[in-house]
Amino acid sequence: MPLQKPWRSLDRDAVASAPNRPGVYELGDASGTVLSIDHGVLRDELKTVLAYGDGERVRWTETHTLDQAGELADEHRDRLE
Repeated sequence: MPLQKPWRSLDRDAVASAPNRPGVYELGDASGTVLSIDHGVLRDELKTVLAYGDGERVRWTETHTLDQAGELADEHRDRLE
């Protein structure tokens, strides 16, 4: 099941609005197809993603810990395979 959050354009505004907390994020193409799922401290991760141009859209959900983020990311990656 995809993250139940709306897609945002992957731009500086989205990165600036991302929380400085652990979480899971999905990168998508222009049509909303999920390209990848990853986790980490959201703002830091999205700065890197934006710099490398790995996707056009993004959505995320926060978690309480990095361990929780990793577990949730693994669950979501399983559905892509």
